[in-house]
Amino acid sequence: MNDTGNTAAATAMGLGMILFALLIGLAIYVFFCFCYKRICEKCGVTPGVLIWIPIVQLVPLLQAAKMPVWLIILLLIPLVNIVVFLVMWVKICQARGKSGWLVILLFIPIVNLIFIPYLAFSE
Repeated sequence: MNDTGNTAAATAMGLGMILFALLIGLAIYVFFCFCYKRICEKCGVTPGVLIWIPIVQLVPLLQAAKMPVWLIILLLIPLVNIVVFLVMWVKICQARGKSGWLVILLFIPIVNLIFIPYLAFSE
């Protein structure tokens, strides 16, 4: 009987931790979607509801970078997607009036988490 109580408590604790992790992940996702929305608006693109939908959110970002939307297909190809992402973010940096070299920040751990919010909230 004691093992059943311990198992139930462990299961409840595990489910609580999973729920907490999901909520944190959802909060981070919503924050970065909001940052993408601000970036698009500052680049003169109205992202609409697309910015909140995974993968489809690349459409307004490509528009903000003034790149053709069909490049989203290239973003699904391994290794090619790295090049397209880099070019997209360089063009977004330039559209925001920042140096394209800021993209180097994407390769620095921890600092890369600040890159998108910096582009969204800087003047």
